[in-house]
Amino acid sequence: MTTFSELGVHKFYIKGLKELNIVKPTEIQEIAIPILLESKTDLIGLAQTGTGKTAAFGLPVLHTIDPNNSDVQALIIAPTRELVQQIQKQLFRFTKYIDHKIFAEGVYGGEKIDKQIQNLKRTTHIVVATPGRLLDLVERGAVDISKVKTLVLDEADEMLSMGFKEDLNKILKFNTSRRQTWLFSATMPDEIKSIIKNYMSPNAARVEVNKNALVNENISHHFIHTSIKDKVNMIIRILDKRQEERGIIFCRTKAGTKALAEQLQNEGFAVGALEGDMQQKERDKVMRAFKNESLQVLISTDVSARGIDVNNLAFVLHHQLPEQLDYYTHRSGRTARAGKTGQSIALIIPGEMQKIIDTQKALGITFREITM
Repeated sequence: MTTFSELGVHKFYIKGLKELNIVKPTEIQEIAIPILLESKTDLIGLAQTGTGKTAAFGLPVLHTIDPNNSDVQALIIAPTRELVQQIQKQLFRFTKYIDHKIFAEGVYGGEKIDKQIQNLKRTTHIVVATPGRLLDLVERGAVDISKVKTLVLDEADEMLSMGFKEDLNKILKFNTSRRQTWLFSATMPDEIKSIIKNYMSPNAARVEVNKNALVNENISHHFIHTSIKDKVNMIIRILDKRQEERGIIFCRTKAGTKALAEQLQNEGFAVGALEGDMQQKERDKVMRAFKNESLQVLISTDVSARGIDVNNLAFVLHHQLPEQLDYYTHRSGRTARAGKTGQSIALIIPGEMQKIIDTQKALGITFREITM
């Protein structure tokens, strides 16, 4: 078994990793870390969420920082405030035992910008940010990214699908000559290819983890035949059988999400809803309750679930299959993280069987029927 020290990770970091129970490198960590530690290079990483990307780029980023220099030396850009907070928290934990201080600041929308401007006045070596808020801060002169040596784009495809294309192009145009760029994405749409072509070296290292498995192989896929009017009863029966387990139910619309949450709350289930009209404060409250397990099930739209990272989810339930295939991948990938197994269960009504057949073919997976 390979260890982090064999990959070249400094022993101070290894102590911090051990405390987080990160002992055995994941596939992407094993491939990417030595490349990023040993050479100054651009990197393109094809990897799903939940593969251990944060440490794969985070540890090498920390190794590049000169703590005696108070410039912003690295910039990590991610699509959602949750992901930014999570990356910043991980970096903080990794650096617990090092003998000098490395400071990382997280900036994102949905919070007062004045507070973030104040925080950035302190020494900051690494800025972790959502694209829109970062640009805002750069344009106000609150953060100087001209000395950045390493730029990381995490979940680049998510950032584009959330409408951050213009912002990313503006950010990428800063200090292009002197920095290395590391891009991570679960899929490679044309827009990502054009970012690679315009802003990255043609000799960029390429890393791909389990490329045949579009969907994590620890997930089993199921469907249940039901009808529109019986769907809620079916969900109640499924949740009744899984009182010890946590999961997410995906709905296609905000209204559907709200309605289902109310129906299940009335039946006495500990569920919370995440949907687009919520205030950030409300959203944080629901996420906290879900993380500390006072909520058993989260009900969410596809867009609202972006950036959620919760381990130990036993199942994902599709109230309806999503319109787009990559949404199926993103939804089901919320379960079976960190090497655990999970179930993805789709409720289908008459006439929808073709969708199951198409999804199987496109993603190379097999659905099994569950009868209740």
